[in-house]
Amino acid sequence: MSRAHGLVVDRIKCDGRGLCAELLPELIRLDDWGYPILAPGAVPQHLLPLAQRAVEECPVLAIALRRTEHRR
Repeated sequence: MSRAHGLVVDRIKCDGRGLCAELLPELIRLDDWGYPILAPGAVPQHLLPLAQRAVEECPVLAIALRRTEHRR
């Protein structure tokens, strides 16, 4: 097993500004009301810097990266 990172959204904190989807459209799309829908699974290694930026730039701190156990 290896360590991977996954994105999570706190739906209570999120106010639907959509900045995360602008920064990381490969993994985040918006629903009809502007709230994020995350791609399932781990964040690919080459997208980790963009995922971290999306986490840091969220104005309400509603998105986070979490370490997960990933089977290969």
